[in-house]
Parts: sequence; structure tokens; C-alpha cells
Amino acid sequence: MLVFSYKKRIEEIWDGWLTVVCYTVVIVLADVANLASTALTIAIQRDWIVVITGYNRGHLAGMNATMRRIDQVTNILAPLAVGQVMTLASNVVGCGFILGWNLVSLIVEFFFLSRVYRIVPALSVKPPALEQQSYLEKKRERICAQGRTSASTTGAPSEESTSTLRLEEIRRIPVCLHRLRGLLSTCREGWRAYYRQPVFLAGLGLAFLYTTVLGFDCITTGYAYTQGVSGSLLSILMGVSAVAGLLGTVLFTKLRKTCGLVNTGVISSGLHLVCLLLCVCSVFAPGSPMDLSHQRHGYLLRGGNNQPLLPDRSSIHWTNNTVLFENAPAGTEPESYISIILLFLGVITARVGLWSFDLTVTQLLQETISESERGVVNGVQSSMNYLMDLLHFFMVISAPQPQHFGILVIISVLFIFTGHTMYFLYARKAKRKPRTNT
Repeated sequence: MLVFSYKKRIEEIWDGWLTVVCYTVVIVLADVANLASTALTIAIQRDWIVVITGYNRGHLAGMNATMRRIDQVTNILAPLAVGQVMTLASNVVGCGFILGWNLVSLIVEFFFLSRVYRIVPALSVKPPALEQQSYLEKKRERICAQGRTSASTTGAPSEESTSTLRLEEIRRIPVCLHRLRGLLSTCREGWRAYYRQPVFLAGLGLAFLYTTVLGFDCITTGYAYTQGVSGSLLSILMGVSAVAGLLGTVLFTKLRKTCGLVNTGVISSGLHLVCLLLCVCSVFAPGSPMDLSHQRHGYLLRGGNNQPLLPDRSSIHWTNNTVLFENAPAGTEPESYISIILLFLGVITARVGLWSFDLTVTQLLQETISESERGVVNGVQSSMNYLMDLLHFFMVISAPQPQHFGILVIISVLFIFTGHTMYFLYARKAKRKPRTNT
């Protein structure tokens, strides 16, 4: 709000460098908020739900599906609400609306979470493994204290005195290096715990699905504008995509009851891949701008007809990782809309299998991971998801032109196919072991 309100004054200070500082602060605050949101999601959707449902797989599936439906409904309403506010008012009013909504939501969220914490006493019980770890740490400290005492009285070297000397050497290390060493050790142990899980391949397969441009993010949205798709139509397509995600949660609950959890993932994977074949067909369909001989210089500023490829920043709205432009750039209509229709038809229909598969892997992680490692393993899983999501931005950097978007589509499908193949390997291994259903 401050940057939008005092934009002209900020640009005049420090030869415009204050603008860079302001945006840096905004980005850092957004990263911290995203980190906190990820931690909250792990705590609620990966740990609390398991405890609240009493480890009952049927109730757990219903709770996971309900939580995901809430997310999908939010994805329908949030972009529409924020987009309308910014269109009818201004960016400053839109930021104020988001600010006020988050402050009210924070109070409501804190009230409900604290009430659930009081209603379910099991949430406040420390896992046995963590209690044992705390006991071992206290015991280690007690042994070290005894070692110091014995060394001072007898003067003879012992194992305890040796460990005491090592502790003293560690204490001489600067605090910053000691903390860095502890952080690296924690990360290493987290990755080891993640790799040891029997559901490791399923989780890694889910992470591979994040390396894709086949979603309603800023990349696909920007490409859609170069193909003559209007902002209002994109908003409608986003809503339809969220509805498809809701159908995916319904499909998950139905398949889990009739086919079992592991088979639900197999069916969802197949459905997801079949729908994405439409996206592959769009690369070679009439109207596709696919042209590998196209030069990459100047693509951001000028199109083939010397017209701006992207509109001015003043006509851009950001809503939940999606860029909405007020007007499509002029002169960018394709010769045929068959390609873009096939692309979004594949993206939207694939959401059904995608969200069903996501819920399957989520519940597998909840069921198979012990309570003492649930937070660590899910934290590593989230890290893998973000890492693979970051990789798809590097893909776009290497092939940024609309004429090369078809390459990104094919690469995305290959990553998704690899992820589902990992799940198929896990499912094959899991079916060999008898599973008990409750």
C-alpha cells in the first residue's frame, strides 16, 4: 500500500534505488509469510488431522477431502473477489482489502485453532520418541558433568573426560558457525528420515508433479494472453478449474472406499496422464505458435508486428499466483483457437486426477509415518515440492518465448510421467505387502 501510494516520491529518492529496496522488503516479508504458512499447513493438514480422527483411515480420508474442498472453494472466490476490488477501485484499495481480510482471518483462525487444541487433549501429548530423545539428552549432560568431576579429582583421562574435552572444543567454535553446523545436521537427518520411509517413492513422485507449466500460474496465464485470451475468460477458466478440483476430492473418497488407497492413486495417475495428452496434442494443433527457429532477442518488448507483447504494468493485477491483465495485447490473436482450447481443456480436466492423486499421497504420508517423524518428513516433502516448482521457472528462463511454450509443455508432461512412474513402482511394492483396513 505504501509503495503504491507514494510511488512517485519513492522513485525520486536515491536515483530510484529506494524502489528496489521497497520491493525487496515486500518480497522478503512475503517469503517469511509463505514459510509460516507452510509450517502451519504441515502442522494442521499433516499432523493435527491424524490425531483428531483417531488414526481411523476412513475418517482421515473424509477429513482430507473436506480440507481440500475448502481450499478449492477459496481458489474460486479469492481471485474473483480481489480482481473485482482492484478493477472497480485501485491497487491501493485492493491491498487494503487484502490487509483487512488477513487481519480478520488471523483472529478467527487463532480462535478456532486454540479451541480445537483444547477440545482434543491428544494434541498436547508429546510423542514418546521425542520424550525418549529428551531423556537421552539429559542423560548425556549428566554423564558429561560426572566426567568433569572425575577428571578434576583423579586427574586420569577417561571416556567421560575425553567427551568433556570435545564439548569444550565445540564451545570454542563461533556461535554462528555452531548454529550453521546444527542447521546442516538437522537438514541431513531430515533427508535421511525422508529417504527411509516406505512411502518415499510416492512422495518423490508427487514432488515431480510440481515441475510443470500446465496450471493456472503466472506463466501459463501470460502465455494465454499472447494467444488472445481475455482476462474475463481466464477468470472463468480459473473458476472451472477449481470446480474440477472439487470433483477430484469427490472422486478420491469414492475410489478409496471401493478400490483402496493404493489403487486410488494408480487410477488417479492414469486419469491425470490421459487428460494431459490433450495438452501434448495442443502443441501440434492448428493455431500453435510452436516455432523452434524463432529468435529470443527482444521478445519481451516487441512482438512480430512491432506491437508490445505484454501490456503496461498499470493494467496488471496479481491474484493468488495468477496475473490478470485488463486488456489483452493488441495483434496477438492466433490464426486458430484449436491449440489454446486443447491446452486449457487438458489442464482443467487433469485437475480431477491431480487432486485425487495428491490426496492419495497425502494420506499415505499420514498413515505410514510415525508421529515422532511426521513433522520432519512432511517438512522435507514440502521442500521437495518447492524445489521442483523452482525448477520449472528455470525451464521458462531457458525457453521464455511463446513460440517455445510447446517445448515446456512436453517437458512438463515428461516430468509428470516420471512422477507417476515412481508412484507405480511404490504401488507395485506396496501391493506385495498385506495391508489392514479400518
